[in-house]
Amino acid sequence: MSTPHRSPRRRSLLGSALAALLTAVAVGAGDAAARVHPYGPRHRSVNDLGNQFVPFHAHLWDLLHGRAHGGLLFNWQSGFGTGFLPDLGTYLSSPLSVLVALFPREDIDLAVYAVTVLKTALAAAAMAWLLRTHHRGPWWAAGLLGASYALCGWSVIEASYNPMWLDGLVAFPLLCLTGEWALRSRRPVPAALVVAVCWTANFYTAFMATLGAALVLLVRAALVHEGLRARLSAVGRAAAATVLGIALTAPVLLPLFLSTGRAHPGWAREFRPVPWADLFARLLPGTYSFSSPAVFVGTGTLLLAAALPFHRALPPRTRLYWAGLTAAVALSLQWEPTHLAWHLLATPNGSPYRQTFVLAGIIVIAAWSALAAGPPRLPALAAGAALLAAAALWAHGSTLVTAWAYALFAAGLALTASAWWALRHRRLLLPAAALLAAVLLAQAAATTAFGHRGKLGGLDDYPSWGPAHTARAAALAAADGWPAYRTDPSRPALSGNDPLLLGGEGGAYYSSHTPAVFTRTMVALGAGWTSRGRNVQSLDNPVTDAVFAVGARLQPDGSVLRADVPPLVTTRPPGAPLAYGDSPFANQELLLGARVYEDPVTPGTCRAGTEAFLWAPEYNATARLADGRTFRLNGNAPRNRAALQPLGVSRGTSSALVFDAAPPPRWTLSCLDRSRLDAAVAGLRATAATAVRVGSSDVRATLPPDARGTAVLSVPATAGWTCKGRPAAEHLGLVAVPLTPGTTRIGCSYRPPGLVAGLAVAGAALILLPFAARLSGRGRGGGRRPSGAPPAALPAPVPA
Repeated sequence: MSTPHRSPRRRSLLGSALAALLTAVAVGAGDAAARVHPYGPRHRSVNDLGNQFVPFHAHLWDLLHGRAHGGLLFNWQSGFGTGFLPDLGTYLSSPLSVLVALFPREDIDLAVYAVTVLKTALAAAAMAWLLRTHHRGPWWAAGLLGASYALCGWSVIEASYNPMWLDGLVAFPLLCLTGEWALRSRRPVPAALVVAVCWTANFYTAFMATLGAALVLLVRAALVHEGLRARLSAVGRAAAATVLGIALTAPVLLPLFLSTGRAHPGWAREFRPVPWADLFARLLPGTYSFSSPAVFVGTGTLLLAAALPFHRALPPRTRLYWAGLTAAVALSLQWEPTHLAWHLLATPNGSPYRQTFVLAGIIVIAAWSALAAGPPRLPALAAGAALLAAAALWAHGSTLVTAWAYALFAAGLALTASAWWALRHRRLLLPAAALLAAVLLAQAAATTAFGHRGKLGGLDDYPSWGPAHTARAAALAAADGWPAYRTDPSRPALSGNDPLLLGGEGGAYYSSHTPAVFTRTMVALGAGWTSRGRNVQSLDNPVTDAVFAVGARLQPDGSVLRADVPPLVTTRPPGAPLAYGDSPFANQELLLGARVYEDPVTPGTCRAGTEAFLWAPEYNATARLADGRTFRLNGNAPRNRAALQPLGVSRGTSSALVFDAAPPPRWTLSCLDRSRLDAAVAGLRATAATAVRVGSSDVRATLPPDARGTAVLSVPATAGWTCKGRPAAEHLGLVAVPLTPGTTRIGCSYRPPGLVAGLAVAGAALILLPFAARLSGRGRGGGRRPSGAPPAALPAPVPA
């Protein structure tokens, strides 16, 4: 015998399933139309998707399969060793990320794509479920609106290549659902756990989703409860669950925040609102822009939301509150104080409208509210259509609008208006619903395909895993000797995180958490960068290879260049503290502890038999020795910095330096004497550690009996390293341990700053959870029926 609530719950499930199905079909159709991977030959991995997300998920695959060097706290493969917990919390902590382990590693691009589609579908399902907790309505309509939310322009154009942002798309309806529980004094513990999962998955977009859910809760409390006390009680319950949930994430969140403060600063930019014509243009399907809000949610959804203020079957307060909230959030996108509030008080580096998904969600909720008393009548639909037509006409002044966008919009507006009107006649329900679904699928797929064209035309793209990846990964695996020495994937790179993607333990590293001390150290030694210093490139140089124990380096032709290098732990004699200067060649010698370079015999010409190295950090063209190969230097300041470039062995006067463009204002040619370097390496090996053991986040070394001075670990001196129970010392940017007479063993370990405090906060939150449940139980009652529609027309809320 079924319970009274089983049928509504089953219909809610059907609505969520429909939303997920429509979303997956639309995304797949759009990607197939654009012929991007995995449906065609075009690269899908643009910008950070290929540079960060795919490599980080490849590293997660290695961790889950026991093949990674390092663990959850520390990553030995990137940047010569760096903390991993902040990267985990930023890029990989979504519960769905672990699904990449089910795919073969060479299908990592497909795995990330599958997780991306799954997140988008899950967001659609969550929104459809949320809508039916607000009030009952057709399950298929909830499914259509849920899909329109997940298929908003922000999702299919921007978040599709920043998969971590899609966790915010999922979080918004889930956090709104916890607000519904708070309104009804229900489920305080599950609410806190939902908040914790959302903030762990991606704190950045979860913050925006929390702000949006708070605004939705305020409107719902005003509509559902009478009296200030009842409304404040509901808001207080939601706030308590939110605070407890965020506290549960502290072991990840606190180290992440501290790491952000120690990261190399990104690009600081001033917020400038886009013209209103551009904002209205992004309401249309088939538009693309990297720096304007992609608000498109499907013409059928927009029409319902626009008709809401004119739908006289709804109470005036309902129409006023939802229309007012939608307008207020739209205006907040264009005002700098509210723009900063959405983005944690800092204008984002690129894509400044990252909160757009919240506006899309509120539009969808407003559209669902318009159905609370049945589909709008013809006058309301006509008024809503007129509003949208006016917005489209205003958008005519934008360069973002195309003829295709107008055609898709006009056809969609006519068809969806007819469909919503036809739904007032039950015999036309099936064809009208099918028409609404067809319009949504067509517009979303077209917007997805158009977005791919814009991204591929304006952003860097990176190849999906192919034969070149396989060959490099195999060569690196065959040369691996960790921890006796490092293996570096070198340059030219396939991504900004080749050590994570392909293997090895190189110097390349690209993250929002790239430590400032690492960037400063590598730049002092001559390394290049992109992304204004957050994407540090591998430094192809035998001197720094000796210092960082790089014993195998992949060459462009696929071969591996090997070298005898000191171990990971070496010693330096006693002396005064040292500091880097302006010359990368002198800085390398300072870190090595020996002179190995000499000046050119004539300007631009090295002595025969020495190796020529060019340092021209601002040069953005090719250079060569007159009788040698041509090399490309990428010095497009301030975004890019050219790396110190090996030019080959000099043959004397025939090997003069040649710039193939105007010489840069700042450049230096220096000549490496390999015999001096061999002698310096032999000296370091003679006094280095005799045994080194490397754990997931620690190093233990045995030193010679006569060791003196300072032991140096070839690891950047990032915060979190402790040696002998005290914070580690620093030697020219590397972890160091001052030695006392007779010291023969040293041990250093890494613990992310903030981890212990975060665990304490999370422990306290766990203790308080049962008390929150008791307080919520005492506060039940005192509410009234929701006022989203006339009482006679509104059944009781569907159980969540």
